[in-house]
Amino acid sequence: MRTLGQWLDEYNASHRNPVNKTLHWICVPLIAFTIACALKLIPVGHGYLNALSVVGVLVLLYYFRLSWQLALGMSAVFFVGYRLVLAAEAAFGAQLIWVALAIFVVAWIGQFIGHHVERARPSFFKDLQFLLIGPLWLLDAVYRRMAIPTGRRLAAG
Repeated sequence: MRTLGQWLDEYNASHRNPVNKTLHWICVPLIAFTIACALKLIPVGHGYLNALSVVGVLVLLYYFRLSWQLALGMSAVFFVGYRLVLAAEAAFGAQLIWVALAIFVVAWIGQFIGHHVERARPSFFKDLQFLLIGPLWLLDAVYRRMAIPTGRRLAAG
């Protein structure tokens, strides 16, 4: 089982180019948002018990396994994101799936442009879990900038 540090170090190895990093700061949240929109539109459950909330809890449990500190931050991000999905659903209604799909496609094009500039394959080609690490990598950077502990152990050097 990989540690948080191992996941983030490996993800960071293919995300060093400033253009690629900038595109990831834009595209990763957009992709996560559009996936959340699609999950919310799956007609199962009612109220707050739905495909989005179930998948969200499962992803948060995965994050808690890696770092409770980052998982708490991701819980706040999930809460805000969930509210944004509800607002988008109210604004777009049945058309939300098409809006989300268009944003999803454009955001993935941005990701692949970034990796082309980086001259590195996207990490998820190696392991699909990297699709969950991308958002954590962004939050880890925010925590480090704000000097908030992440639970990441630094390599001895």
